[in-house]
Amino acid sequence: MTIAALVSGGVDSSVMLHLLKEQGHEPVIFYIRIGMKDDEGFLDCSSEEDIELTTWLAKYYGLKMEVVPLHKEYWDNVMAYALDAVRKGLTPNPDVMCNRLIKFGEFEKYWGKDFEKIATGHYANTAIEDGKTWLATAKDPVKDQTDFLAQITYPQLSKLMFPVGNLMKSQVRAIAHGQNMPSAHRRDSQGICFLGKVNYVDFLRKYIGEKEGRIIELETGKILGKHKGYWFHTIGQRKGLNLGGGPWFVVKKDAAENTVFVSNGYDPESQYQDVIRLADFHFISGNPFADDAGPQEITFKIRHTPDFTRGILKKEGEHFVIQSDIPVSGVAAGQFGVVYDKNSRLCFGSGVID
Repeated sequence: MTIAALVSGGVDSSVMLHLLKEQGHEPVIFYIRIGMKDDEGFLDCSSEEDIELTTWLAKYYGLKMEVVPLHKEYWDNVMAYALDAVRKGLTPNPDVMCNRLIKFGEFEKYWGKDFEKIATGHYANTAIEDGKTWLATAKDPVKDQTDFLAQITYPQLSKLMFPVGNLMKSQVRAIAHGQNMPSAHRRDSQGICFLGKVNYVDFLRKYIGEKEGRIIELETGKILGKHKGYWFHTIGQRKGLNLGGGPWFVVKKDAAENTVFVSNGYDPESQYQDVIRLADFHFISGNPFADDAGPQEITFKIRHTPDFTRGILKKEGEHFVIQSDIPVSGVAAGQFGVVYDKNSRLCFGSGVID
């Protein structure tokens, strides 16, 4: 079986490579280079350290390696989506779109198409039921990344392999230590998709800029302070507001007026919703519910967290609506609501929160 292995130099993709070799495979390593746009072209966001570590792996395991430049594709697809959403006052998730459009989109189209499988270091699994492939949650609930994969297509999923999906993070680290991998002690990346060390706030400042606006208390209309742009703030945010007498939470944004609304108190009621409307819902492996089945028991996530929330999924016109069993906080337009079966095992897909 021919396998293209997407390797970043981090511990997860390094161990993924080791597991493939143990299973007798001879994957070809691909390292994807991406960048951000400036007046002179594209800035390379790939860390030289990442490439050095990936090169070490290629030599250690005697595998072919290729560096894939996808700077323009990344900007035109992922960054354009993220910046457009932010300007509208929405909360985008670049990681979700990066997986669908770049890692398993542009890469597969030009480099991965000749391979039978594409392997990654994602914490996820696949399951076969009724002859169909489903995206399934990882063994490690804290590291599970199925929410970041909830917009991939069925042809993409059918071609994917997740070798570390049945391991705990501690087991992955132990394997890396046992193989004396340089990445064994490396911290997990926190950047946008795989933008390396690029900070999200710095990214917004560079490409959108700053514009002073008001911070207003939602209940009273009182002006409490100023901010440098509504795009720097997210629904549910508590830190970084620089307001006294808190805690304060961001509960609403007005993009047209560049205004951020906050509410005082610990977990104020205005932060919570139990009805979540999802537009443009994408089922990865097809809709598992019959058209006339009515409301269905599900679990769901609206952010990257190990916790699932129980609820009911129902169809209302062109929208799918989640009726949550309990009110949830931080529901923000533009986020992805990710839907799972009632046992939190199979990921059905996701929609954009209205």
